[in-house]
Amino acid sequence: SLFVLNSNFSQTRKVDIVVYGGTSAGIIAAYSAKKLGKSVLLIEPSKHLGGLSSGGLGQTDIGNKFAITGLSREFYKRIGKHYGVDEQWIFEPHVAKKVFNEFIDEAKVPVLLAKRLVSISKKGKSINSITIGDSENILKNKLIITASQFIDCSYEGDLMAMAGVSYTVGREANSQYGETYNGVQLLDKHQFPDGIDPYKIPGKPESGLLWGVSNAKLLPNGSADKSVQAYNFRLCLTTNKANQIKISKPAGYDSTKYELLLRQIAKTKPKELNWQLMHIAPMPNDKTDINNCGGFSTDMIGTNYLYATANYAQRKQIIKEHEIYTKGLLYFIGHDARVPLHLRNEMQLYGYPNDEYLDNQNFTPQLYIREARRMVSDYVMTQANCQGKAVAPRPVGMAAYTMDSHNCQRLVVNGMVKNEGDVQVGGFPPYPIDYGSIIPKANECTNLTVPVCLSATHIAYGSIRMEPVFMVLGQSAAMAAVQAINEKTSIQKINYKILQENLANNPTLAK
Repeated sequence: SLFVLNSNFSQTRKVDIVVYGGTSAGIIAAYSAKKLGKSVLLIEPSKHLGGLSSGGLGQTDIGNKFAITGLSREFYKRIGKHYGVDEQWIFEPHVAKKVFNEFIDEAKVPVLLAKRLVSISKKGKSINSITIGDSENILKNKLIITASQFIDCSYEGDLMAMAGVSYTVGREANSQYGETYNGVQLLDKHQFPDGIDPYKIPGKPESGLLWGVSNAKLLPNGSADKSVQAYNFRLCLTTNKANQIKISKPAGYDSTKYELLLRQIAKTKPKELNWQLMHIAPMPNDKTDINNCGGFSTDMIGTNYLYATANYAQRKQIIKEHEIYTKGLLYFIGHDARVPLHLRNEMQLYGYPNDEYLDNQNFTPQLYIREARRMVSDYVMTQANCQGKAVAPRPVGMAAYTMDSHNCQRLVVNGMVKNEGDVQVGGFPPYPIDYGSIIPKANECTNLTVPVCLSATHIAYGSIRMEPVFMVLGQSAAMAAVQAINEKTSIQKINYKILQENLANNPTLAK
């Protein structure tokens, strides 16, 4: 019984705190603010709550569990309770959805689904109100919501951008922040083997490039560019025949999109799907969380550059293209006669689960937006933070994952197809994330926190951008927003020591 508001309530509404984005971070932020006695409204542009955590990413990227505290840890404990253990980090999408709904119901958080930003109104450096409308038609059911504090928990940073806050998209040059793993990186992970021809007719450039190969030139290592690491869907499939819907040919299917895969298979001669064509992680009840793996897989490289700043219709189109590509890939591997029989047979063991995503034809509605806008604030998290060479002076959470970027480009290099942009560098302990990285510059906006599209370089963001960490930062952002209201001050001027004490002394807001 999700506490969802009827969208036809009065045309204006006043609350203490607006949370925009019903991601895992958004749910925890809204829950936190409500538990701390403030009136809250949680707004989500889609009909899906929980972001990636209820959208197929059930194989949680942790790095180090020590870093996961507060309500974020509580989420994994509640997942554990469902499965009859103390805590569980591997789970089915519908179980995550159930737990998120429990948080919403417990705190009686009002939720508006399928509503998105139309405009915002500022008084000086402060957001006064936002106007939202129906996601499918923003001219319908417009609502004006006034609040004291705003929290942008969207993966895209739309509220932040509309508020006039500085942000960036793409990769910084290594030189900008003294890094080594930012910018262009031609490395050997998730890479094609040497010798794979990029042209439609092998050896004939005049025949044109195969689908998915860019004609962009490889820039020097460490160069800045506007390309964005690839998105994909984290796929919940099942091998349980009694709970299975067969993988069928999607509308818009185009087998020419997978020619490169055939060339890769011919070269690498994979014996099985796992770790060869995709990474298949087992989930409870015969299900999977499938992620990208290898040179050609579920990542749709090079097709998402416009997404971060695109309008709603354009984003919808990009998401649809990813869906057709992904469903087509699964169908291609299972049914195209050119794919070796043993791989086809293995693929046909899998189907869409009958008991997941019931409102979206059993396919996840959540594209993995690995990175979109990133705020540029007074404190920018960098590679030095990740590796412990710089230490955040005002911690509001910890990160611990490898500096991880998926590939950003698929190019022709020395006459061969190569992926560019994949970086996986770890080996460091948990490190603190600074309060300054989740708040804008004071001269841009004084009543907004941004715990998801936070201020970090591309490569530092690659380590921070994990669902458990977003939940930690969502809670910290909410506690800071509540404090700003109580202290009658800007989000930049709150007493940080008090925030630090509250985070340490009341991690699950049970007091």
